[in-house]
Amino acid sequence: MKVNNKGQALVEYLLIIAVISVVVISVVKLLGGYLQDMMTKSSCNMMGYDYQEGSKPGEGTCVPRIE
Repeated sequence: MKVNNKGQALVEYLLIIAVISVVVISVVKLLGGYLQDMMTKSSCNMMGYDYQEGSKPGEGTCVPRIE
């Protein structure tokens, strides 16, 4: 009797993808504000503005430079 293991392999791959997805979503959730602040700082510098920190991670903004 021949056993077909294709279904089992598919389920294993789906479980691996699910675990990786949960880990990636958790990391983005934890570090999302810091990542957003880093991107905001970079764009402020490119546009010639100053970066102003917010009260929480991810709330920073660009403000015009006072010269």
